[in-house]
Amino acid sequence: MPGPRSATDQDGRQELPVPAHALPHRSPRELLSLARQGLEEAAETRKDGLRYATAHLAALRAAAAVLAARARPAPGRRSRLTSVWELLVLVAPELSEWSSFFAAGASKRAAAEAGIPRVVTAREADDLIRSAEQFIAVVEVALGLSYQSLLDGRRLAS
Repeated sequence: MPGPRSATDQDGRQELPVPAHALPHRSPRELLSLARQGLEEAAETRKDGLRYATAHLAALRAAAAVLAARARPAPGRRSRLTSVWELLVLVAPELSEWSSFFAAGASKRAAAEAGIPRVVTAREADDLIRSAEQFIAVVEVALGLSYQSLLDGRRLAS
């Protein structure tokens, strides 16, 4: 069975078709701005679960920026629900390790958002904030945008 047909963008990168309903409705720059804001919010939040969830959401927005930049709408009907992390691997295989890392934390994020107590530790929240910052930086470089650390010199909430 042949794989999905792809096109090449102006920089020679492969663009893969993604179901139109799965594509973001904001520009990559807007999504990265929201990701940076979310990262800053996560660093300032006191509750560990909320810090974790907010940092994970910031990473999701950065992944969505890659989809907005590199994916093109696929014709046809809606397919099954697909996670951003699964789609990211299709349009940016070089980010597959990041995708796996954040996909593995999705259920923990959902539990934290649901208010389940002690689902994450302070250390896990701090680690995820740092990982999300690194991921956002990688995405900005991959998309040809500059990156300035929001967390330099700022202590993570404890």
